Amino acid sequence: MTTYYYLLASEKFLLEEEPLDEVLKERHRDYQEKGKAIDFWLVRQPAFLETPEFAAAKAKCPQPSVAIVSTNSQFITWLRLRLEYVLTGEFEAPSSTIPDPLASLAAV
Repeated sequence: MTTYYYLLASEKFLLEEEPLDEVLKERHRDYQEKGKAIDFWLVRQPAFLETPEFAAAKAKCPQPSVAIVSTNSQFITWLRLRLEYVLTGEFEAPSSTIPDPLASLAAV
């Protein structure tokens, strides 16, 4: 299993009201220059929110939602400090109840 860290917010807030696209593009460029593998993904309507463990988080977040999922806790902490109106947390996946959050994604 892998530990994933996430930042969760409404799709409207994160994709329309915040300059998130610029932040992710800059991070992607920085990783390319340093030869680092991408360790963050943008997930629309994250499947992990449909599990019982995330019922409270889903209830707090306006729908439709978007998550930034990463294996880098420092990146999620940095985003949380930069953005308002977001929820953060972590989980282990895949597990018996939580699906692989990246199963149907392409990297940002």
